[in-house]
Amino acid sequence: MKTKTILTTLTLTLVFGVSGQKAVNEITFTAINDSSYIQLDSIKIINHTHGGDTVLHWPDTVLSLYQVGLNEINKGGKCLQVFQNYPNPVKDLTTIRIYVPERQNLRLHLTDMLGHNIIESQILLDKGYHTFQFVSGNSQIYFFTALSKEGMGSSSIKIINGNSQQKRLCSLEYQGEDINMPELKSSKATKALFYFYPGDILYFIGYTDTLQSGFVDAPDTNKTYTVQFATNIPCPGTPSINYEGQIYNTVQIFSQCWMKKNLNVGIRIDAPLPQTDNDTIEKYCMGDDPMICDIVGGLYFWDEMMKHNTQTGGQGICPPGWHIPDDLEWQVLEGNVDSQYKTGDSEWNQNNWRGSDAGGNLKQTGNTYWEVPNTGATDKFGFTALPGGYFVQNQFWGPGYKALFYTSEVGLNYFRNIRFDKAQIERGHGGGGLAISVRCIRN
Repeated sequence: MKTKTILTTLTLTLVFGVSGQKAVNEITFTAINDSSYIQLDSIKIINHTHGGDTVLHWPDTVLSLYQVGLNEINKGGKCLQVFQNYPNPVKDLTTIRIYVPERQNLRLHLTDMLGHNIIESQILLDKGYHTFQFVSGNSQIYFFTALSKEGMGSSSIKIINGNSQQKRLCSLEYQGEDINMPELKSSKATKALFYFYPGDILYFIGYTDTLQSGFVDAPDTNKTYTVQFATNIPCPGTPSINYEGQIYNTVQIFSQCWMKKNLNVGIRIDAPLPQTDNDTIEKYCMGDDPMICDIVGGLYFWDEMMKHNTQTGGQGICPPGWHIPDDLEWQVLEGNVDSQYKTGDSEWNQNNWRGSDAGGNLKQTGNTYWEVPNTGATDKFGFTALPGGYFVQNQFWGPGYKALFYTSEVGLNYFRNIRFDKAQIERGHGGGGLAISVRCIRN
């Protein structure tokens, strides 16, 4: 009996405001499993940059996304309003804007996720828009509230700190009145809308039956996305690639296509010779043994991996058509493979050990290369992570115990750590001084 093929499309309507005029862009979604179209039950959209989410259910598929913060304000607005900070998550400092409907005293509160008061202050503000600059500390999540002392209401936002291991004190400084703040439609007119700011990064998470498949993008024009639900198969159309004389098999893990093994490219140099900024890719092999590079790949410092080019999501030493995954692409992978915390869950914004079993589901099974106990190893999705170890301060460490992978995140040098004795996966940063493994993801 022939399987029925169903082509499913879900459409987002993006409405952008530019100099008072509006242009409509449509995003259409289709769903496939391998190469066969399947029923796409729904799509969840999460604004990673500014917060907020919505769900499209088949067949009710049209959503208007109004770009805000550039050209719209309600001059007759009667409500106190705190706008979502930008950027969010915070990497260093961020901007918070407040609309005050009439001259009044405000009480400003900043608390952490446990409810502890971090900052509390009072300020008299005139009617209009006002800007504050916030420097984050070491809490992962903050809540900022502006409360009217004249009984005219309150407004709050949640701030996500993407650099929570930074040891510093929080600060909140008033920057002044924002006379150029553009207009925002009244809340009544936009109550049911999903807001979109220029350059915002959105999570798209497709659902069909019991499966989900996520990916991220920053849409700015008409586009069609194909949500892929196949996993642990060679990437359709690209089962392998030949790069610098070596064959790399590929693996499709839902809507992402990854190399199935660590990169092993460049000229091997002996430790402790440095990897330098030249026209030659240089690598270390664990124990200075080239045969180990053939198994677990080379070890590269962050600068060498990026070819000394600081561009998040850049190609680096990956082949054409591929790039070094950024932090969000790793978060998508983690959510796609974890059995408990799925794509878009705030769990993946945290540092240190996170998730339930994502690390185990990415590890090669057995103890040929991994040390006992190789906790939770299933290699369920074909990623086949191997413990390549690392090189630091002129010494090699961790073969058999750790699989470490860099992201291309500029400034923070985020990396992922998969260990022999854990099923979780660690997100750390500041690891640019380690030479570790590299995986590439297809553009």
